[in-house]
Amino acid sequence: MYTNKAVNNWVAEMAELTKPDNIVWIDGSEEERARLAQEAVDTGEMQYLNQELLPGCMYHRTAENDVARVEHLTFICTSKREDAGPTNNWMSPDEAYGKLGALFDGSMKGRTMYAIPYLMGPAASEFSKVGIELTDSIYVVLNMRIMTRMGKVAMDYLGDSDDFVKGLHSKLDLNPERRYICHFPEDNAIWSIGSGYGGNVLLGKKCFSLRIGSYLARQQGWLAEHMLILGVEDPEGKTSYIAAAFPSACGKTNLAMMIPPEYAREKGYKVWTVGDDIAWMRIGEDGRLWAVNPEYGFFGVAPGTSMKSNPNALLTTKKNTIFTNVALTPDGNIWWEGMGTDAPAEALDWRGNPWTPASGEKAAHPNSRFTAPAGQCPCISPEWESPQGVPISAILFGGRRAKVAPLVYQSFDWEHGVFVGATMGSETTAAATGQVGVVRRDPMAMLPFCGYNMGDYFAHWLAMGKKIPNPPKIFNVNWFRTNDEGKFIWPGFGENFRVIKWVLDRCAGKTDANETAIGYMPKPEDIELTGIEDEVNGDIIRDLLSIDKDSWAAEVENQMEFFGKFDRLPDEIRTQQAGLKERLGRI
Repeated sequence: MYTNKAVNNWVAEMAELTKPDNIVWIDGSEEERARLAQEAVDTGEMQYLNQELLPGCMYHRTAENDVARVEHLTFICTSKREDAGPTNNWMSPDEAYGKLGALFDGSMKGRTMYAIPYLMGPAASEFSKVGIELTDSIYVVLNMRIMTRMGKVAMDYLGDSDDFVKGLHSKLDLNPERRYICHFPEDNAIWSIGSGYGGNVLLGKKCFSLRIGSYLARQQGWLAEHMLILGVEDPEGKTSYIAAAFPSACGKTNLAMMIPPEYAREKGYKVWTVGDDIAWMRIGEDGRLWAVNPEYGFFGVAPGTSMKSNPNALLTTKKNTIFTNVALTPDGNIWWEGMGTDAPAEALDWRGNPWTPASGEKAAHPNSRFTAPAGQCPCISPEWESPQGVPISAILFGGRRAKVAPLVYQSFDWEHGVFVGATMGSETTAAATGQVGVVRRDPMAMLPFCGYNMGDYFAHWLAMGKKIPNPPKIFNVNWFRTNDEGKFIWPGFGENFRVIKWVLDRCAGKTDANETAIGYMPKPEDIELTGIEDEVNGDIIRDLLSIDKDSWAAEVENQMEFFGKFDRLPDEIRTQQAGLKERLGRI
């Protein structure tokens, strides 16, 4: 079907290994989507939802042992172990190809191999990149259609080039003992076997866009980051853009699709979503950092998504969406905990078992998902497919910290900002581990997704700072500060706009700040509190912007312990830490 020799030769080689009964080349057409959807329904792999309530929507259940990313089975396969670094699982390429090759041998007998050409990034952008994923799962094909620009558009972009990411996936028997997700950054390849869960098998997402992408970015002089991209349009019609990185459970998608508070909407402010998860950033001709969202859809966590927490996300899923592991109601609708509507009197839970509110367990899996086209988002940015991307004014790092981090502070400069990102993390909650307040470091929210040694990753960030004539300003935010009773004292959600507004005012030189031991912090009166004065009074905003010396002393010790595991930690990080310790000592 396609004439690219490098692609055809590689597909033939992989088919010889996996031995499918036939090969279907994906073209991305609407006719193809309808045919494959019907085939998935006929085989029982998926089912249609109520097409009057949810037009174009489908439903899928994964195996009970296959409901999330498997970090302990995810490997970076570099020829030198030290190039994978101390925070990645490593396997030598020879061992990985041997071990997985034996599993892939004949894995598609009796099955169809689908050859999916896909494009990460806008079709007209010189920054986009092509992957080919070979899979024996129609579920993967239909999800990749939503998450990427798939089919002929990708092959047209590739032309005669051999520069594509080679992705091989087979469900095999879904046995967790025979499940591996292996990345070969030196070979531009990904092999995933034994899973049917999206995070492990939609290879364009974390596997390509972050693990392989970060490796390519370091080689080629750009950044592949686990960041949302949003735009804030002011009343004069000027839009400024922010990229932001958060560990899981810190409201990343909510921020990406935020609705401004009433006071800001009345003035004419708007928030636009460019991307909710991944940013590829390059230095533009004007010396600024420009970002594209390489994805074409949202792969979001369903539970907790409601018209209160994230109305734009919920509205995005009203058509042409694939729901995975949520609850299924008798009328062919879906439901999950935290949806903001009453639980159905009866349903089938995510395992397919009868469920009622009295069942005593959750109807939807906590990691159940929706895969929805980004173009359907009510607040999708007019610039989201811009070939050159959007210029980034500010980069935010954040985490879930009860006492240490204030509501917001700005780094002194790029190098200090890299240190702030390198030390970010979240504290565990009682629900997570039974142990409260244990800090889990997740530098730049990239710890599970960096495709090479994280010490080298920090060094790459530092090097990029020296190359960007007009770099974004870097900030840290924390929506999760608590009082002595353990209650959150900042309202969060759309009210976070008030912090974003201060950030952008700082970038534009419109507001002053107090210089502190940890960075530049807002003057309390510069955080707009119109409409929430009853919730956040002067005492609370001062608390939100306070620095506790003892907490920060413990924080520095914890940082030092974390950095102790790195074999290639840049000197600049140690210098920044020494500077922080010295400044704290002067408080």
